[in-house]
Amino acid sequence: MNEPIRFELSPSMFGPKKQTIATFGSLSASIFTYDSGVEAIRLENSLGGLTILPYHGQQIWRCDFLGRELTMKSIFDEPTGSRDYLMSYGGFLLHCGATAMGVPSDQDDHPLHGDLPNAAYRNAAIIAGSDEKGRYLSVTGRYEHKVAFNCRYSAEPTIKLREKATGIDVGITISNLRAEPMPLMYMMHINFRPEDNAELFYTAPKTSAAVRVHNSVPGHIKSGHIEDLKAFMDKLETDPTLHHVLKADLPLDPEVVFTVHYEADSEGWAKTMLRYPDGTGAYVSHRPDELPVGIRWLSRKGDEEAAGICLPATAEHKGFSAELEKGNVQYLEAHQSRTFRVKTGLLDSGEAKHLADKIG
Repeated sequence: MNEPIRFELSPSMFGPKKQTIATFGSLSASIFTYDSGVEAIRLENSLGGLTILPYHGQQIWRCDFLGRELTMKSIFDEPTGSRDYLMSYGGFLLHCGATAMGVPSDQDDHPLHGDLPNAAYRNAAIIAGSDEKGRYLSVTGRYEHKVAFNCRYSAEPTIKLREKATGIDVGITISNLRAEPMPLMYMMHINFRPEDNAELFYTAPKTSAAVRVHNSVPGHIKSGHIEDLKAFMDKLETDPTLHHVLKADLPLDPEVVFTVHYEADSEGWAKTMLRYPDGTGAYVSHRPDELPVGIRWLSRKGDEEAAGICLPATAEHKGFSAELEKGNVQYLEAHQSRTFRVKTGLLDSGEAKHLADKIG
């Protein structure tokens, strides 16, 4: 294993024409700019790849493996560059937080899901390296958020793709740069594309106590099917298994949200999989000791179709004031850092069957 090589990037390097700037074995990294002006990095191996927005939240805008597009369906073909959450919403993975997260209530003044989803990063880099698992390319960067007399923190994500892999490792380190404690809320918002008759598997008891539906609809989402949705959520309160198969007629307009209390395996990882009818499976693996709350978000509105099978988080999604009252807001002490790690992507049919059999 050699010392990793780091390629520092600059916005001036990006142009409308896609250009390869790094290759490492069967891995490659290319850069380009969308028509909207948003810079993008494409990481690829022989099985697929992902598109990252290095200066726009370090979002993963698109992700595909084995010929399957994993990203949610949305009305946005490309990122718009807006810093408003819903004005450019349609990415595969967004970082949410870090001093507040979730849907703000009337008592909150934070933006929807916090400052991180569309944060303006100034620094970005590509890293080529190898470890005990083989070669990889990763994208990283650093964002610093400063509000005088209030907070100062940094966020440093890492997105890693390996050779012959159909999944990625995603991590983020959040550091409090002030000499006083800082409230911490974080969620990794992963948005898969649902498909009729796909089936959910996950490492939690299938009871209403462990899989709790949030029987309410947030005001920022509009729909003409609210009554059907409310009736369905009433049933889910006693039988959460009713959503385990994404039947075409499930009333998921505009959305259904659950809190899932996961159980970890002997190595500390909790597992969630959405197995598609072709046998492949979208998956999320997270560590409940780092991210103790598993949010599940399902939405099928036609123009937007998303299966957030597990959004690992430090708190529920109700906004800062509500989560503070519930005791869910964590804190970073002065100059303290916290790292969160998640694995996500696609399993082939054999791997998906093995995981389904293991979960039961």
